[in-house]
This record gives sequence, C-alpha cells and structure tokens, in this order.
Amino acid sequence: MLEALILLPLVAGVLMLAVGNAAFCRALLPLTGAGHVSLSLATVAAVARGEHPAALGGLMAPDALGGLFLILASLLFFAASIYAVGYLREEEAIEVRTCIHDGRPFTNSPERRFTACLCFFLAAMSLVTTTPHLGALWVGIEATTLSSAPLIYFHRHRRSLEATWKYLIICSVGIALALLGNILLSVAFYAPGSGAESPVLADDIDSLGWFVAHAPAAAPPWLKAAFIFLLVGYGTKMGLAPLHNWLPDAHSQAPSLVSALLSGALLNCALLGILRGHQILLAAGLGGFSGGLLVFFGILSLLTAAIFIVGQGHYKRLLAYSSVEHMGILSLGIGLGGIAVEGALLHSVCHSLTKCLLFLLSGNILARYHTYSSYDVRGLRWTMPATGALWTAGFLAVAGSPPFGIFVSELIILKGMLADGAWLVAGIYLAALAVIFVGMSVAVLRMVQGARPLDMSARPRSRREPLWSVVPPLALAVAVLGLGLWVPSWLWHFLEMGGRLIGGQ
Repeated sequence: MLEALILLPLVAGVLMLAVGNAAFCRALLPLTGAGHVSLSLATVAAVARGEHPAALGGLMAPDALGGLFLILASLLFFAASIYAVGYLREEEAIEVRTCIHDGRPFTNSPERRFTACLCFFLAAMSLVTTTPHLGALWVGIEATTLSSAPLIYFHRHRRSLEATWKYLIICSVGIALALLGNILLSVAFYAPGSGAESPVLADDIDSLGWFVAHAPAAAPPWLKAAFIFLLVGYGTKMGLAPLHNWLPDAHSQAPSLVSALLSGALLNCALLGILRGHQILLAAGLGGFSGGLLVFFGILSLLTAAIFIVGQGHYKRLLAYSSVEHMGILSLGIGLGGIAVEGALLHSVCHSLTKCLLFLLSGNILARYHTYSSYDVRGLRWTMPATGALWTAGFLAVAGSPPFGIFVSELIILKGMLADGAWLVAGIYLAALAVIFVGMSVAVLRMVQGARPLDMSARPRSRREPLWSVVPPLALAVAVLGLGLWVPSWLWHFLEMGGRLIGGQ
C-alpha cells in the first residue's frame, strides 16, 4: 500500500507521456487522484490506530505528522484534478483557435507534459510525507521543485518564464542549504571530537527515529548550526520571510490549480522538513533554541505579509502574500509549544483547504475578466454569482472570521500565547491579523460588490458557470466551514498524535 502511494502517480505520469492523447490525460488525472486519496486514507487510518506501516526496508514509514500532510496533499490534488479537466479542455480550445489564426499545426504536448508533471509532483510529495529518512526527505523536496517548475511555465510567456527561473534558482539555493544542514546533523552525531561519537549503523543512518533516540548525546553547537541551515533552507521553500521572494511571482504566474497545490500542499512539505529538525532538537533538550527561531521567523513573516497585503492590486499576489502570513502563523504556533502546536496543525489543515479554494476561484475570475487587477474586476455577485459568493466566503475564512476553521485555529494559538505569558508576541500577532484583514477586505469586497456592470458590451456577460469550476471550491468551502463549527474527535486525536512529536500538549 505504501509503495503504491508513489508508484500510482509515477506510472500515471509515464502513461500520460507515452500516450500523449489530451482526452486520455484529462481522464486519467482525476482517476489517479481518487486512487491516491483511497490509499492515503488507508495509510492515515493505520497510523491513527497506532500501527506502524513500513515499506522499502523502512524508507517509507509515515507517522502522524507525515500522515496529516499526506492526506492534505492527496485531497487537494484530487480537487485540483477535477478542476483541471474543464480547465485544460478550455485551454485546448483556446490553443486550437490560436493555431488556426496563426496558420501553424496544433500539438497537445504542453497538456501532456502538464498532466504528467502534476502526477510526478504528487509522487514527490508522497515521498516527502511518508519517509522518516532525512536524506530521502531532502530528495523528495528537491523532486517537488523539479516537477513543479514546468507547471509554473505552462502559459509559456515572458512573465511565467521569469517566475519559473526565480522559483528554480531561489528554491535550489535553499535546498542546497538544507543539504548542508543534513551534513551538520551527521557531524553532530558522528564526527570525531564532537563529544557524541556513535557507531554508524548502515540501516539507521539518516533515520529520524535514530537521531531522536540518540539526540541527548549529540554535540549541541553542531545541532544548533544544523537547525539554522535546515530552517533557512526549507524555510525558503516554505515561504517564510525574508526568504519568500519566489512565492508571489510563482503563485501569480502559474495556472490557478497549480497555485492551489503550491500553496496548499507544497508549503506543508517544506514545513515538514523544518519540523523534523525541530523534533531532533526537542529530543536533545534544545527546544528553546529551535522554538525561539521559529517564533522569530513567524513574527517576521506576519509583519512582512501585513506590509505587502495593504494596497495590493494583483489578486493572485494578494493570495500569495496571504500564504506568507499563514506560514508565519504556523511557525509561530509550533515555536511556542504546548496547546499552540495543536492549534498550528489544525491551522495547517484549514489553511490548505481555504487557499486551494481561493486559488481555484481566482482561475474562474481570470477566465472571465482576463485581468489580474482587483481594480478592474467589478460586480462579481452579478457576473459570477456562485464564484462571487464563494470568493467572499473564502476571504472571510482566510482572514480568520468566525465561524470558519481558521478562526478556531488562530484562537487556539492565541490561547497558547497567553498561557505561555507571551503578551508581546500576542499583541504583535493580533495587530498584524487586524491589518491584514483590513488590507484584504478592501480588495476582495471591491471585486465582489462594486458597481453593477451597465455596459454589458464592455463587461463580461453573465452566463451559467460550469460545474467543474464551482463544485471543487464549494466542497472545500463546506469543509473549512465545518471545521469551524465542529472539529471531529478523531481529527483532534490525530492532531494530538502529531503534536506530541513536536512539543505539543
């Protein structure tokens, strides 16, 4: 079952490249997503029952933390794959008309590569979330970079090319720093003269469980240096400020369904890399050091997002800076420890669902208005009633308004701050959230309300919105609303299982 989590999307991607037929690729994509969701649910259920599923000689052995991010990535991929069927069909129709106009032959190779890279992207995220080996985790995160870069370049224009190169270069530098962090971890445990000499066991090298078990004997200076490099390296991919430079460009230029996966699933994978290092430092009694750094970067990310969200006229970049904000909230909650850790894990669930919802809706808006400017989008409630209503609900959810799930998770994190006596941190946290709420509300409400279009020849005409563009966002909106009204006991139990690994209550 565990091997199938990687093999299923890999085989599907190879088939898409081999067959190349656009209709076949579009049909196979949601089938792959549905199969992966069923495998992920079975895996997570086994972990929740206290079992320890393993495969490939222990290379794959998910725990509660990895299982949480695995099921999130799988569910978001399934939602995006359903959306992709109609999206790619419309893109094909546009490409055919363009080819006829330009007098050149039509080829569906971009679509074939696009769907195949989506599957490879899912396979890489599956490896990241199921492996306890830090080396394999690093390989998986590097594979997510390589497989997602062609997705950002799907539209093949100058701005998307620039965003793709920026994504590749900045994230590759970050991944290189994370590799150095892995090397320093080995030095902390194995280097002669480190004070922590231990025999190198071939079956255990790079295993998280081995590192955690032997952490008290490791050399603290090397452990601290290793965590700094892991935090900066994986923090670059996660989008923590000031390491977030690639994120607004990549999210704004990628197709909306790709942006949904980048923000909702990929950032969680990078976060998992940081959490693995945090686990080791907690076991070594250095949780105050790693937690303090997480709190610092969390506050910095919140403040940076607050500055750039105010007055932001590009609605996809607005959502990208919102991702920087929420990555900061996650870092802040985990760094504080205690009940804030469970709040942060719940926040990761709600943020992933909400951000996927908003990016899919941004694709609907772009397809109708053909502009990224929130100043040029008016009267969504008249021209696109379903999208307009969901866009408003998504804004309220991502801004932490009741009764949505993010309100609950942010309240739990605030409770953890107050319980810890971190009054200054709590004040900065609340002030940043207030500024971000105001900044986002100005842009979103202007788009939804606005003036009703009178000159329909110059404005998008109202027409029935296709189901493929509305049903996936609607399902995500219902899920995040449900988590605000009721967090199931089994979900909270699973969050507690994951939280205990990283200093939770």
